[in-house]
Amino acid sequence: MDAQARQQQVRKAEAFKALHERPGIFVIPNPWDAGSAKMLASLGYQALATTSAGYAFSQGKPDGGLSLDDTLANVRAIVAATDLPVAVDLENGFADAPAESAQSLIRAAEAGAVGGSIEDATGREDLPIYCFEHAVARIEAAVAAVRTLPFPFMLTARAENYLHGNPDINDTIRRLQAFAEAGADVLYAPGLRTAEEVLAVVRAVAPKPVNVLMSGGLKLTVQQLEEMGVKRISTGSALALAAFGEFFRAAEEIQQSGTFTFTSRSMPYAKANHFFKG
Repeated sequence: MDAQARQQQVRKAEAFKALHERPGIFVIPNPWDAGSAKMLASLGYQALATTSAGYAFSQGKPDGGLSLDDTLANVRAIVAATDLPVAVDLENGFADAPAESAQSLIRAAEAGAVGGSIEDATGREDLPIYCFEHAVARIEAAVAAVRTLPFPFMLTARAENYLHGNPDINDTIRRLQAFAEAGADVLYAPGLRTAEEVLAVVRAVAPKPVNVLMSGGLKLTVQQLEEMGVKRISTGSALALAAFGEFFRAAEEIQQSGTFTFTSRSMPYAKANHFFKG
């Protein structure tokens, strides 16, 4: 990374940190590639975050099927596509050991990211969540690693119980509180199901900022989440699934009905092409 790129990264990092410190809420949508990143930037969003599932699907692989190198290649493409701060979904850091997982954050920063998340999910079906002590040690190592960077890298610590068959709000809060004590900048429990659970998490880790995933069952508005004290809203794979869903429905219509009514809903060619000029 040359001197100009480093300066741009510092500027993006400071802007991203400021989003978390100012009053009010913000939405950080999740593009899955450079094209979707450009479209989101055109709408006025102030930051972006990658989606491991969305990118994996676009590469013909299941969620969890990508390598760290694959993920970082996507980060570099999205960073290059817009001037917005980019945070990266690093899953479990692609390693069990705290030091190795933490090193993935350094590599993400080298790829241009100014934030990133580490989760306490193992990626294994037999033991889906790391034990409490190991999960905390991983966040401690992550915090130590990102604090060596020459800019404020916003570290998000994720408690994954709800995505892996263990909707235990008490254990989830215990983990998030420990991650906050370890120095994580943002706390995140994807898969929360009710407003009451969201509010419980926000209150438990205050004044640390909380990210809430709006994808699937949770039906709340930006305004409602702001009133609860949520700082950041992400969309996970929801936007990618919306795009893939429409693509599949269109192809299915051709195959099953021999009609092309989907073209009346399609984005005009000129509008799509406009996003990618320059």
